Amino acid sequence: MIGLPFLYAIAGLLFAGWAGLTLVDRANPKRFGSAIFWGLLAVSFLFGDRLGDLGNGILVLALVAIAGTGKLGRGSPPTSAPDEREASSRRHGNRLFLPALIVPATALIGSLALAHLTIDKVPLVEAKQVTLVSLGLGTIIAIAVILIWLRPPLLAPLHEGRRLVEAVGWAIILPQMLASLGAVFAAAGVGQIIGGLASAVIPDGVRFIAVIAFTLGMAGFTMVMGNAFAAFPVMMAAIGLPVLVGQLHGDPAIVAAVGMLAGFCGTLLTPMAANFNIVPAALLELDDRNAVIKAQVATALPLLAFNTLLIWGLAFR
Repeated sequence: MIGLPFLYAIAGLLFAGWAGLTLVDRANPKRFGSAIFWGLLAVSFLFGDRLGDLGNGILVLALVAIAGTGKLGRGSPPTSAPDEREASSRRHGNRLFLPALIVPATALIGSLALAHLTIDKVPLVEAKQVTLVSLGLGTIIAIAVILIWLRPPLLAPLHEGRRLVEAVGWAIILPQMLASLGAVFAAAGVGQIIGGLASAVIPDGVRFIAVIAFTLGMAGFTMVMGNAFAAFPVMMAAIGLPVLVGQLHGDPAIVAAVGMLAGFCGTLLTPMAANFNIVPAALLELDDRNAVIKAQVATALPLLAFNTLLIWGLAFR
């Protein structure tokens, strides 16, 4: 049965390839630290389930130490010249976007079809992971199509991928780190503490106030922690499950789904979401590092209000 290990293996092999290419790239002034960083990520994806909690914890501390001491650097991966890219764009036009469309198309088709495929009555793909497996499969197909169609050097996908991850740097693992932090907070009982504080100020039976407290809490915690996945377990334990679902009998599916969208509104408003808001500003060489956040405020606030109304209007019918 194909599941998450399939995706972990692909990611691990990619990081291992980037680690090897970085190690031999003498143009990178910090090639050893960078190679160790990407290599440790490869170990995490390929063998994380065998390392145990202690081993994975030490690995994470090593990643933080490398990034925190500035040992990551950018090399000079071989790539096409600007005039070559311009000539290719003129020759192929908008057809260059077709491989990018293969990924979502495969994810959609795979999500609908792969769930029903079986071998000797055993599902081919794990039911809960069909969409993710389809997404990974779509990426592989898109790369294969590009290699056959445009005939770049065989290692071009690895080189271009390394160029992008080196531009992003350590922030590439920030979502996973913050999501883990949210799980730690939930295990430590932070949600129950916040729930106790919230119950003291939320009037009994007043749905709208409770919904506002939940959505503002999701957005606020996301702004602090940089990731809605980190805020979700805390706020669901604090208000979502005990108040909106338990006391007010709201639909848990609507509360959870729209609550996550409320958290994403906070993602648009915080520099803690570095991979979304700070890295693009750096890549675009903008003078104002908060320019992306400022451009998103007019979208985030109305969406947060709309998500609040969605939960209030739909979850309690």
